Amino acid sequence: MGIKLIDKINAEQTKALAEKNYPEFHTGDIVRVSIKIKEGDKFRVQDFEGKVLAIDNGRGNVTGNFTVSRESYGVRVEKLFPFASPWIQAIKVIKKTSSWRSKLYTERTFCSHKAVRKLVKK
Repeated sequence: MGIKLIDKINAEQTKALAEKNYPEFHTGDIVRVSIKIKEGDKFRVQDFEGKVLAIDNGRGNVTGNFTVSRESYGVRVEKLFPFASPWIQAIKVIKKTSSWRSKLYTERTFCSHKAVRKLVKK
């Protein structure tokens, strides 16, 4: 009984996800994600632009996520976006790149090492 209900809900959400029609992007690409944000009674759209570090569980799956990372005022900021989120308004691919890996988590450590080297040189 419960499994059939979960399968029905997943089928509905997968159908809704297919209607969103997001562009094709891969790890290493630079994307701009437009997010709807609620402030008090009002809603506004804010863009988050950065490099895609990982895509988990695939884009056609209801539980699929993608991680976008950028550096803001010298601090690395990462956000995890679910593909099925109603808060995502649009995704735009700014720059296509090629990467050899499916997860670019090594970018986290390289950036911190560069920051440490800059601090030591001063």
